[in-house]
Amino acid sequence: MKKKLAVLLAGSMVVASLVGCGGSEAPAEEAAAPAATEEAPEAEEPAAEEPAAEEPAAEEEAPEAEAEAPAASGELITVGIINNDPNESGYRTANDKDLKATFTEENGYSASFAYSNKNDEQIAAAQKFIQDGVDYLLLSAADTAGWDSVLTDAQDAGIDVILFDRVIDADESLYAASIVSDMDKEGETAVNWLRDQGLSEYNIIHLQGVMGTAAQQGRSGALDAAVESDGWKLVTQQTAEWNAEKAQQIVQSVIDSGESFNVIYAENDDMAKGAVAALDKANISHGVGKDVIVMGFDCNKWALEELLAQNWNYDGQCNPFQSSYIDDVIKTLQSGGTPAEKTIIMDEKGFDATTITQEDVDNYGI
Repeated sequence: MKKKLAVLLAGSMVVASLVGCGGSEAPAEEAAAPAATEEAPEAEEPAAEEPAAEEPAAEEEAPEAEAEAPAASGELITVGIINNDPNESGYRTANDKDLKATFTEENGYSASFAYSNKNDEQIAAAQKFIQDGVDYLLLSAADTAGWDSVLTDAQDAGIDVILFDRVIDADESLYAASIVSDMDKEGETAVNWLRDQGLSEYNIIHLQGVMGTAAQQGRSGALDAAVESDGWKLVTQQTAEWNAEKAQQIVQSVIDSGESFNVIYAENDDMAKGAVAALDKANISHGVGKDVIVMGFDCNKWALEELLAQNWNYDGQCNPFQSSYIDDVIKTLQSGGTPAEKTIIMDEKGFDATTITQEDVDNYGI
């Protein structure tokens, strides 16, 4: 409580405003700025030495107190950040890098990170952060379900929860803000683009991400709806779990079966890359004016370059740069305010190989 009050007093001196400017599954934790845990031993050592030299000890105590003041007074805001594995995809790597660049001691934060692509491991990490008494819990959930107890425990402990990247199935009263992509809209934008291609028939290989994630649900849902309403054919619909090698194996199995297809709808760039590797191995042409339309998501720079070269046809943007929005929300809460918006939707678009420019690659590639 003392820490919270001190933070609020410090935060009241700052005018803050809310400004908008899918690897290994083993869990890992990284203390990006463990100042608070490292300072405890330093505080004990000078206390033990005081009797040996009374005057020098008095002179040395002031610097020690000054060194500890930020953590003790709450000037460093503690955040526990739960994310998916940074090696999951280029998008996730960029997302993790963005968070680490913002939540630093220089910016007033003591941040600890936990990573897993499994919901139960993320929940365990969240409970540990709650026990540690962090000021804020930042969450990119591996699955949309199962978070009610964690959010309730955090609320009971006076910890604000901020969602980023992905939505969850929980009452809005249980979290302070949500900074996310509109995955349903991403899927709809991609499917509308595909519909506009006016193919005489649609025979689609659908490569899904990790099942149950918000990205998978949004991107799959839009295609499922189009298959039902427009009579498109799903040659196969399988999860490759965001992984290029698994995607390549799925596409290779379809090729080996001899079944015809003319669209690959991959729910991230890495899976699209794996699919293309299988096409290349079988000497099947792909891209603008070729045998197979290739679609991906995330807008990795290398993927947009494939569009620019017209080897791929479409790439849907998923904006990973959410940390500045989260920082603004925290500053608003620290000053005693309420975020202007409960849910902040990232601005995103889709890119067509026939219209993309080098400037688009440079500006939007991650």
